[in-house]
This record gives sequence, structure tokens and C-alpha cells, in this order.
Amino acid sequence: MHIFGNEEAVNQKSIRLKKVRICSNQGFTLLEMLVVLVIIGLLAGLVGPRLFSRVDDSKIKAAEVQVKMIKGALETMRLDTGRFPTQEEGLGLLQSPPSDARLKSLWRGPYMDEALPLDPWGSPYQYSIPGSKGQPFALYSFGADGKAGGAGIEADIGYLPE
Repeated sequence: MHIFGNEEAVNQKSIRLKKVRICSNQGFTLLEMLVVLVIIGLLAGLVGPRLFSRVDDSKIKAAEVQVKMIKGALETMRLDTGRFPTQEEGLGLLQSPPSDARLKSLWRGPYMDEALPLDPWGSPYQYSIPGSKGQPFALYSFGADGKAGGAGIEADIGYLPE
């Protein structure tokens, strides 16, 4: 009996120790939290600028793809109507039929599934006649700055005028 009594005391003592350990490991210290926040800040400082430069690159690529898509719609419209829109008609002719009755009978639009997109910076695409190097039209975005010319992400994108 004496042996069993000691085992029971030892078991009760180990149960109490486990309870103490469980209670003491329930949270993080302020120092641990600060170290984690510093590490996260360092990672964000290193990775953030690289991600933002990728965003600019993706906007340029999106503008290039949209210009090609609009050019394809313009060429399809020209096959149907026999001409590109005039400067006055602009890109709106891709979505709305012309007022000229003869041209309206040839028009098979709308030539784009959705409304004419804005460039990735929220500005309308520019359309003018004539284009450069013998192109029948110019179709382009002013880029991030919204003004003609520029370099990098501020450069004009598309089929530029002369």
C-alpha cells in the first residue's frame, strides 16, 4: 500500500506541474511581438518596391494589349464599311452606328463586346488621322502622366501620330 500511495502523490504532482506549464505558455511577450513586427517591416521594405515596379510594367503591357484589341476592332469595321472612322466620329463609331444612312447599312457593329475601355491610368485612348509611317490612323495612350511624350511609364503607348 505504501508504494501505491507514493505513485498517487507523484501523479498528482505531475498533473499540477502540467497545469502550471500550460498557464505560463499562453501568450507572447512584448519583445517577441516587436521582433516579429521589425522582421515584417524589413521584408515589406525589401519586397514592396519590387512589387510596385511590376504593377507599372503590367499597366504598360495592358495598354499595349488594349491598343491592339481596339486596332483589330477598327480593322474589322473597315472591312464592313470600307473606311476607318473620321477624326470627328472617333472611336465611338465602334460602339454606335453612324448617322450617314449609306454607311449605317454597311455597319455590322458593335465591334467590341463591351464599352470602349479606358487606358490603365483611367484616361481615354487617343485616335487621330493620319498615323505615322504610312499608317491610316494613330491610336495610343498618353501613359501614366496623361501628357504627350515622356519616358518610362510616362511614355506614349500604341500607334503614335507623326
